[in-house]
Amino acid sequence: MINVAIDGPAGAGKSTVAKAAAKELGFIYVDTGALYRTIALSAVRNGVIDDNEKIIAMLDGIKVELGYEDGVQKVFLNGEDVSSLIRTPEISMGASNVSAIPKVREFLLELQRDIARKNNVIMDGRDIATVVLPNADVKIFLFASPECRAQRRYKELIEKGESVMYEDVLAEVNQRDYQDSHREIAPLKPSEDSVMCDTSELNLEESIQAVINIIKENTK
Repeated sequence: MINVAIDGPAGAGKSTVAKAAAKELGFIYVDTGALYRTIALSAVRNGVIDDNEKIIAMLDGIKVELGYEDGVQKVFLNGEDVSSLIRTPEISMGASNVSAIPKVREFLLELQRDIARKNNVIMDGRDIATVVLPNADVKIFLFASPECRAQRRYKELIEKGESVMYEDVLAEVNQRDYQDSHREIAPLKPSEDSVMCDTSELNLEESIQAVINIIKENTK
């Protein structure tokens, strides 16, 4: 099995790029962020998002699963397809909170590794190369400047009809970066053997091609 680990900060385009690269190469795409978002959704629904102990206690009563429909990843919470419910700003920040809890990471770790053992995968997240798949065949750290990532996110939100200020989006990006890189457990950082891929000056198609080229070069 070929395992590809793609890490990087929020808003770097990891999911979009990884999904497209996986489709092109015939691999399974695993969006690990969706798993943490699902835990966050459950915590928000239960009113415990600000209480780590209650979040840990909640884990015993939930089942998180990944499914694939025409190659598209779906995420299920106790059998409910929550794929579209986990993409709000509130759940994004909640995911950053719950991902800093060791018991939550432990809870999801085996699920991620099991998928990688059974499939050719491209898996993206914050600590895939360093923690989840330390023996991955290819490791990529995909990043872009905070300003570039904020601009992309701002444009995306405006196109959805949301009323937002660029400055607020940039502040949120910087806050998320700080949280992800300063947490005690599995902080965001490139592994020593990751290939660095800066997409600041690349459009989407160029970013996808850059990642595909890295994978092909390292799996010859």
